[in-house]
Amino acid sequence: MNRRTFTQTLAAAPGLLSAQPRRKPNIVWIMADDMGPGDLGCYGQKYIRTPNIDRLAAEGMLFRTAYAGGTVCAPSRSSLMTGQHNGHTPIRSNPGGVPLLASEGTVADVLKSAGYATALCGKWGLGDIGTDGVPWKHGFDQFFGTLHQAHAHFQYPRFLYENGKEFPLPGNVNGARVTYANDVIASHAVDFIRQSKDKPFFLYHSPTMPHFEPQVPEDSMAEYRGKFPMGKPWSQANNRLKAQPDVRTAYAAMVTRVDTYVGRIMAELRAQGLDQDTIVFFTSDNGATLPEIGEFFFNSALGLRGHKGNLYEGGVRAPMIARWPGHVPAGKTSDFEWYFPDFLPTAAELAGVRHLPKGVDGLSVLPTLLGQQQKPHEMLYWENPDYGWKTQEFAPGLPMQAMRRGNMKAVRPKQNGVVELYDLAADPTESKDLAAAQPKLAAQFDQWMRAARTPPRVQKEPPHGWWEARS
Repeated sequence: MNRRTFTQTLAAAPGLLSAQPRRKPNIVWIMADDMGPGDLGCYGQKYIRTPNIDRLAAEGMLFRTAYAGGTVCAPSRSSLMTGQHNGHTPIRSNPGGVPLLASEGTVADVLKSAGYATALCGKWGLGDIGTDGVPWKHGFDQFFGTLHQAHAHFQYPRFLYENGKEFPLPGNVNGARVTYANDVIASHAVDFIRQSKDKPFFLYHSPTMPHFEPQVPEDSMAEYRGKFPMGKPWSQANNRLKAQPDVRTAYAAMVTRVDTYVGRIMAELRAQGLDQDTIVFFTSDNGATLPEIGEFFFNSALGLRGHKGNLYEGGVRAPMIARWPGHVPAGKTSDFEWYFPDFLPTAAELAGVRHLPKGVDGLSVLPTLLGQQQKPHEMLYWENPDYGWKTQEFAPGLPMQAMRRGNMKAVRPKQNGVVELYDLAADPTESKDLAAAQPKLAAQFDQWMRAARTPPRVQKEPPHGWWEARS
């Protein structure tokens, strides 16, 4: 997909909106990091408080079978930004600093061309400083947060980036933990709403929680101390990533702190009189966190098989909530299957954009949001190739793959592995492989998955270790 097509073909047009809003709707996309759907009260969580997100669901539409763009951070975020699934999107690997090219466009390009003010507050992960992949070269008027994914692993880094300049965090020197990065990021998101209230805006708020390191201020920890049995020590708690010893308490506290950020954003929308003019989405970038952190104690994956890093349902199923008073019915649930490639065409239709860029795999889910007849997906596709962190090359052959068509899902669980087949309607936990019983269908899925992808482009980043000075 060529970025030039974004600026050459975009035009305004009426969409599906049942009642024209006073202006083009503001679009707010809030995306947590490594949060499973089961971590939220509106999806059944019993231990962790999420009142603001629960209210979002009560006042909007909750999706029970929504999916992330991928099973790990960067490919999922690339899918979100480009509207392309994992077999086509530019970033297929996850070392943390592989950049988008200047020619590769994003949903921010689409919305900026439609007259929107655009901002990203939080984690980017699609290009570091000094590359063409930085967000201000891909449609974002304002950026505040972390560029390289490894920078985002630290909750108390020495600095964040404000566009291309370092923004020091007071007190965070020589390993001291004084200023919590995500609190500052949330404040910038709120400031952007206030500054942009007089024109349509797109806010992409991407906190780096509850991704490790599991560190959170004591005012959040205090609520949960002593409420959960201690989990196993976190093996990655080395000299650079010192986890709190009570990982479960820290994890719950981080989820609730993300919820407070949602509350701050919603409060600012109401204060500025933008509540009725703004569609707000809440989701997470991939499936439930690694078992070593959550250990499935919180049922983050809703009992589904797998977690972040693999392509079973637990690795790609994400929370998804949409709220837009007067347009999206309140208190509704939906079983429509949609995923991150659908955000770009949905946002484009919300903004009145007639022509999508070439190469977009997603489809607009605005009909579902408005209670209208929805075109279904022919298929949903994900992959997760083996990538050599030292060689910066992909392993030969077929990657880990998954494809859903209707209720049937195929999974290639490892590089060059044998295809497994599941009926998600009868077997949502993917416990009974039907490939041997239905070999023709398994073979057909194998061919479909081979055809769904194109070879990835070269993916290189600076040598590992250079980013440590940021922490």
